[in-house]
Amino acid sequence: MSYLKTSIEYLKGVGTARAELLKKELGIFTFTDLLFHFPYRHIDRSQIYAIKDIQADLPYIQLKGKITNLHTVGQKKGQRLVGYLTDDSGSVELVWFQGAKWIKESIKEAKTYLVFGKPSEFNGSINMVHPTIDDADAADHKKYLHIMPFYSVTERMRTKGLDSKVLVKLTNNLLADPKFNIEENLPNAVISALKLMPRKEAFLQIHFPQNAAALAAAEHRLKFEELFFIQLRLLRFKIKRKEIYNGIKLEQIGDNFNIFYKSYLPFELTGAQKRVIKEIRADVKSGVQMNRLLQGDVGSGKTVVALLSMLMALDNGYQACLMAPTEILAQQHYQTICSLLQNMNVCVRLLTGSTKTKDRKEILEGLAAGNIHMLIGTHALIEEVVQFKNLGLAVIDEQHRFGVEQRARLWKKNQFPPHVLVMTATPIPRTLAMTLYGDLDASVIDELPAGRKPIKTLHQFDSNRLRLYGFMKEEIAKGRQVYVVYPLIQESEKMDYMNLQHGFEEIIKHFEHPTYQVCMVHGKMKPADKDAEMNRFVKGQAHIMVATTVIEVGVNVPNASIMVIESAERFGLSQLHQLRGRVGRGAEQSYCILMTDYKLSTDAKLRLKTMCETNNGFEISEVDLRLRGPGELEGTAQSGVLDLKIADLAKDQLLLQQARNAAQDLLDKDPELKKPENLQLMHYFAEYNRNAHWGRIS
Repeated sequence: MSYLKTSIEYLKGVGTARAELLKKELGIFTFTDLLFHFPYRHIDRSQIYAIKDIQADLPYIQLKGKITNLHTVGQKKGQRLVGYLTDDSGSVELVWFQGAKWIKESIKEAKTYLVFGKPSEFNGSINMVHPTIDDADAADHKKYLHIMPFYSVTERMRTKGLDSKVLVKLTNNLLADPKFNIEENLPNAVISALKLMPRKEAFLQIHFPQNAAALAAAEHRLKFEELFFIQLRLLRFKIKRKEIYNGIKLEQIGDNFNIFYKSYLPFELTGAQKRVIKEIRADVKSGVQMNRLLQGDVGSGKTVVALLSMLMALDNGYQACLMAPTEILAQQHYQTICSLLQNMNVCVRLLTGSTKTKDRKEILEGLAAGNIHMLIGTHALIEEVVQFKNLGLAVIDEQHRFGVEQRARLWKKNQFPPHVLVMTATPIPRTLAMTLYGDLDASVIDELPAGRKPIKTLHQFDSNRLRLYGFMKEEIAKGRQVYVVYPLIQESEKMDYMNLQHGFEEIIKHFEHPTYQVCMVHGKMKPADKDAEMNRFVKGQAHIMVATTVIEVGVNVPNASIMVIESAERFGLSQLHQLRGRVGRGAEQSYCILMTDYKLSTDAKLRLKTMCETNNGFEISEVDLRLRGPGELEGTAQSGVLDLKIADLAKDQLLLQQARNAAQDLLDKDPELKKPENLQLMHYFAEYNRNAHWGRIS
């Protein structure tokens, strides 16, 4: 057994009790796990500051001098120990709120100490609270003059005496062991071309760096390695899939496509839509299974592209399906597609969890017989009993809301896997798309349909509410409609409902009945009541809809021209952008009004500023990624691929591209990774694949 696979309890200084804590709290089971528990930050203790150079905004710093005048100040709970550190340039106050007795007894006034901590300001004077004190005259004092690693630990670990300092000792025990060795896993050609630090050296320097340059080089090497193997896995899978899976050949462009395109297409396609349809056409007639990601902002016309793609399948004698994550969205797709195809001889059915038993039986029979050409639905489509006669194309909308297993079951319904078109209206930052969907070909609709005007977004404070109401009345007088949306956060549902109710009453007060009709929609309503209220708004019978975020997807009202978002600071950027996309669907100028009070965090200000400055979903997604990190973006946490140990997709965009290019270059030269110079890499890669738990599209 490899030394690094040894159970953590056998490491010097661990033992059974600490091993249990490390396993339960941090998931550290082996020496390898400890090696990959990287410091979350490093603090430079190699420099000693003069006291006269201290400023309150400095990070952790180290001082050297003598400690004098130790005395106790205050009474009972407010009691603290105060002393002064003095060097040739001046003195600074040191303060301890705990451990006063031990500190007082251990400090000798004649000795010189190294004092390490963070400066702060109190009553106009700089002090250091709870600094670390070490003997500057000790024989091994030089061990304190280096760049110190800090490791994340849990509160439970701290209470059991297993803090960052102990992890420093344990990691040092591991790296100092004569048996410690770590093999190279990248080819020499890649290491020398990209000037990467050797792997073993990188692990030594990431934990205990000699200097700032060595730390930077170690981080660069380990981040590159992490991103490289993700990309190698995705790209290799893409190659393998095209070798293994013969795709259904959809060679004909027949009556269904042509008649719809020439006679029933309600508007001229944009250049972007035409480009994407050509890309899909090339895929489906190639003889290789298509796996394509279609990204397009809200209202960019993805549904029409999906419909034209499904008509290609029908023209070749195959069926098509479209799977959506919610019943509301599935119903909207069904209604849209039925209205577009109403004059054509195409049988379209809807299958969801609430489809009646009699209708379900009829749909299942018609599907198996091939009488149903298109099936729209929710995850009900992937139930075992749903059997197609010959499924040629599967379209998946907002796929990040489906688990990997659910998706896989959909394209196992054929002897040959159907072509797959994955659509999302949630713009995905480029780095995230390359990591989550690196095995897919990607298309982007980056153009809005002709005649659409960009939505004007404004940030208003609550004090301007009466002006807002006046503006709403002006728009309603022109025949427009208005959304007023309130946040809904699970933990404070009761409070949120009260806010919604209060907002509804406020609107009623200012928009006197019967001149203005107001409806309200929220998640606690019975489905029938919710549908009835939504329908009033859709049909134009209500002028204002007061709602929670249930209207984020699934309502298409071209006549709505104002989206008012209350407490906008409580929404994420992606959600704000999705809500804004509910308006601007007609030819008239539309507005998104972000309402807040004056108290705003720095992040909230940046989100609101971003919304006011751009309508571009991809620019917004990049800011969102920087603010929240990849693991918190909607739907990405379940992928597992984002459990990155050291790389950061928000900051390491250039490195990710470099890693993908290097992986692609390697596979172009050696697709099977069988050349002698790649044997070490292949050995590591096989182990990496065995341990990888993240999903893929197919």
